[in-house]
Amino acid sequence: MPGAIYAEGLVKTFGDVKALDGVDLDVPEGTVLGLLGPNGAGKTTAVRCLTTLLRPDRGRAVVAGLDVLGQPDAVRRSIGLSGQFAAVDEYLTGRENLQMVGQLYQMRAKPAKARAAELLEQFHLADAADRPAKTYSGGMRRRLDLAAALVVSPPVMFMDEPTTGLDPRNRQQLWEVIKQLVSGGTTLLLTTQYLEEADHLAHDIAVVDHGRVIAQGTSDQLKARTGGERVEVVVHDREHLSAAAAVLGGLGKGEATVEDHMRKLTVPVTGGAKLLSEIIRELDGRGIEIDDIGLRRPTLDDVFLSLTGHAAETEGTEGPQSGKEAAQ
Repeated sequence: MPGAIYAEGLVKTFGDVKALDGVDLDVPEGTVLGLLGPNGAGKTTAVRCLTTLLRPDRGRAVVAGLDVLGQPDAVRRSIGLSGQFAAVDEYLTGRENLQMVGQLYQMRAKPAKARAAELLEQFHLADAADRPAKTYSGGMRRRLDLAAALVVSPPVMFMDEPTTGLDPRNRQQLWEVIKQLVSGGTTLLLTTQYLEEADHLAHDIAVVDHGRVIAQGTSDQLKARTGGERVEVVVHDREHLSAAAAVLGGLGKGEATVEDHMRKLTVPVTGGAKLLSEIIRELDGRGIEIDDIGLRRPTLDDVFLSLTGHAAETEGTEGPQSGKEAAQ
C-alpha cells in the first residue's frame, strides 16, 4: 500500500532540461523523508509536482491517499506547503496574515483568530504580532511563512529548505516544532541544504541528482556506503604532508585526501582504535610531528561527495524559471 506521499516515474522537462527523470518516492505515514541533492538536482521541481503547482509530463503521484493529477483541489486541502521564499503579505500584520490563511481554508473567524494567536506564540512572534510584516526581519518572515503552512494542521507537509535564513537558535526551535508535528502523526517531505538537518530529523533520506533518486536509506545506511570510518590527521609542518599521505595510504583503504591549507589528511580505514595506534607509531617513527589525530564515522557530507562527486551547494538550474519559481 502506498505511503502518505507516493511518486512513481515522475518526469518533468523544461525545454531541453529534464528536471525530473523518473523519480520514485514512498514516504510512510508519520515519518520524515529528507530530500537531498545539489542545486539543480530536481528537489524543488519534485515538491512542486507533488503539491499540484506543476503538472508532471509523465508519472503518477498520490498524496494523503489522493491522486495529485485527478484530485488536485482535494490534495491542496490536505497539505501544507512552505516554499523556498516567504510568501507573506507585507502590508498585513503577522496576526492578520495567519487569520487570512485560516479563513481561506474556510475556518470561522473566531477559530482562525485563536489558531493565529497559538502559532504566533509557538514561533516566538507574539511580540511582533500586530506589526506589518514588511517591518519583520528575514528570519521573522520565514517563521511567519512556516506558521502559515501549519494553520490547518495538515496531515501531510512539504517544507522546501525551511530553515534557510534562520539563525542557529531559530533553526533549533523549528526542529522542535517539526518533531512535535511528526510525533502527532504528520508526514513530512523536507528538502534541505543543511546536511546536519537531514541527519537530525529524517527517518529516511533520498539523494537526488540530475533528476533521479540515486540513493535512498537511513542516515546510517547511506553513511555505511561510503566505506566505514575515517582517520583525520593534522601534521605540524606542511612539508610533512606528502610523507604522512604515504603512511596513511599504506595503512588505510585508499589514497589520503589532503587539505593543504589546513595541513589535514583524511583516509578511509577499517580497524578502528587499534589502527589509530599503529598510524601514530608509524608517523612517530618517521619523525612526522602531528597536532591532532582522530577517528570519526563518515558524515552526510562524505555521502554527498561519494555519490555525486560534488558538494550540496554546487550551483545549477532545473529549468527556465526565475524569481520565486527558481528551482534549486
